[in-house]
Amino acid sequence: MTRRRTNAWATVVASLAWLTLPLPTFGIWPFPPKRFSGNAMMDAGSRGIDTDGRVVAYGDFNGDQFLDALVLSATQQTLTVFLWDHENYEFVNGGSFQHPQKIYNVIPGDFTQDGRLDLLVVSQGKSNKELGVQLYVGLPEGGFDLDYLSAPVSAPAEPIPVDTNGDLKIDLFGVTPTSTSTFKVWQNVWNASQTRGPVFNVVDPKMDGAQCKISNPHSNAAVDLNGDCLADMFLVCDEDNGVDKYFQIWINNKDEGFSLAQLGRFPQGMQTVTFGDIDRDGTMDMLFVTCDSVSHSNSVGVGCKVNIAYNKQLPLCSSTAAEPIKNGKRVCRLPTDLCTADPDFRFDLREGSDNPDFVRIPISDIFPHSEGDAPLHLLVHDKTYDPIIPLPVRLGDANQDGFPDLLAIVSSGHVRTPQLAYSVPCGKGIAGCDSNGRGRRGFQALSKGGEALASITDAKSVAFIDMDDDGTLDIMVQRTGSQGHGKVTFIQNNFYYDAFFLKAIVLNGACGSGLCVAPNKSTKYHPFGVSYSGATYKYSLLDTSGRRAAAEIAQLPQTAYHALLTPYAYFGLGRTNNYIENLFVGSTKHTEEHYINMEGVIPNSKLVIIPPLGNDETNWRKELYLRPGEWIPWVTLTVVSATILLAIIVFVLHLSEKREDELERRRVSHHINFDAL
Repeated sequence: MTRRRTNAWATVVASLAWLTLPLPTFGIWPFPPKRFSGNAMMDAGSRGIDTDGRVVAYGDFNGDQFLDALVLSATQQTLTVFLWDHENYEFVNGGSFQHPQKIYNVIPGDFTQDGRLDLLVVSQGKSNKELGVQLYVGLPEGGFDLDYLSAPVSAPAEPIPVDTNGDLKIDLFGVTPTSTSTFKVWQNVWNASQTRGPVFNVVDPKMDGAQCKISNPHSNAAVDLNGDCLADMFLVCDEDNGVDKYFQIWINNKDEGFSLAQLGRFPQGMQTVTFGDIDRDGTMDMLFVTCDSVSHSNSVGVGCKVNIAYNKQLPLCSSTAAEPIKNGKRVCRLPTDLCTADPDFRFDLREGSDNPDFVRIPISDIFPHSEGDAPLHLLVHDKTYDPIIPLPVRLGDANQDGFPDLLAIVSSGHVRTPQLAYSVPCGKGIAGCDSNGRGRRGFQALSKGGEALASITDAKSVAFIDMDDDGTLDIMVQRTGSQGHGKVTFIQNNFYYDAFFLKAIVLNGACGSGLCVAPNKSTKYHPFGVSYSGATYKYSLLDTSGRRAAAEIAQLPQTAYHALLTPYAYFGLGRTNNYIENLFVGSTKHTEEHYINMEGVIPNSKLVIIPPLGNDETNWRKELYLRPGEWIPWVTLTVVSATILLAIIVFVLHLSEKREDELERRRVSHHINFDAL
């Protein structure tokens, strides 16, 4: 019997091997052709945004979980919403309206906390010493109430949205024309029962420390810097000479207000600041640009450098069994305790070989040029807009390896070209590493497959965007139009990456049940498009080699001066064969537990988190959306067919085995009877 069973298993193995044989090719291919072919950055055209205006902000205006665009006309007075059409893979005009004053900036957000996206417009004031602030309230059935609500004016330094009192309502932080050296908060006092009531009251914030004069323009942000998953405030300030700049970091102490934790001087020629976990250690680092000089005629920076100040903070423990506290002092964070504040965190901007936490990289090292060509510079302002718009170096994980990459516009002569540089491990000859090839991370410009980017010579702004929300970071390039290819070009990231990603968005608690009901009781909608600033994500996972890594990502930390950040957080996970071990999601609530820990989150998915309102700490609502794919039905059909085929094979073998067992039983029975005779 043993020999016959072995033959049966051999038959099963042979049957499985037959399934792996190449099948004949049929004339009718059941799968739809790929929209873009080629392993490269592909020119996707304007995708329906064929306007002379400028994309001023992103937002989900109709709550369908697809990213839409808000365009400001060339006259800076007309706003047009372009809604993403998933079926046709393009933007469609969703309507427009005109604002009476010249618009400087637009901040989409749910200021009325009803689950619909409103528009906060920062516009030209009555004098050059003030900015007008108006709110267009989003209607439950879609669109906006064009009878806008006015708010107290701001000083020329644009205010930023931040939840200062922990009620998940969007407040504003900045200065007023009469208090340029004293911080003010536009406290959100919206009352849904009074549809025409006031939106903001200007109050003095609870801030313990010497305040500064906020720069204009600035790179102020609401971002967690001490590691407790609660958004702090980062402010860029002017020195007394009005030229040099320094920063202040104000730690969020919840109901006790904010306390000044650190200030530091920027090197001369500081331009813009961006935040990201550059070295993937679970802390938020600072990346800023400095230039020796900036041309007033073309806004091109000469002698520019990318500066990275690494956040000196508690590291991740080497294992879950490690002891995080030694001699009464915390020395590391366990993977299950990532949202632990480090009161000793620091940014050290001292230049020198004795400070490995501060790196300066010349732009010419990151984006090299051929000998004889004009030297490469950096476009730091967009002069086609009034007033000029600062252009930061963009951070985004374009190749899903878990490390943010760089996106900028380099200039050579009259050519303005968008360039992408990947974050890579340090080695000899890598920009950002020392002469021996040592360092935390280096950057290497995209060459092969980047022809679509290199062909653009009239870029004036660049930003990351996930078109169609398919889980891959694409690029939006805004152009002057001198090449004759329109004002907006999208670059489809069509590279194949053997890695995973996760998209997540924290909402503002509106309609905690997950479904909003309009006052007329007949309109129902999901509160997905609320653009909530200040959420924080921290995760830990094991890579394919068994090493544990941690990373931190901020949600919409910056909104001033056309920041063009997406309302969700996108983070690459790298290569992993496991679920996300721990995903900590922090809100701006002032409760004791302002964050939650989610275990076993599935990669390649989108996560929606709705924190509870009030003092409730437990009823967080979580929704996980797996990434849809065109191959899923066919893969399902193939798996079901293979399963049925294997079941038939096993059933036939079972019947054959049963028949052989019956024959052998009869032979044995006959043999015994014969011996008895």
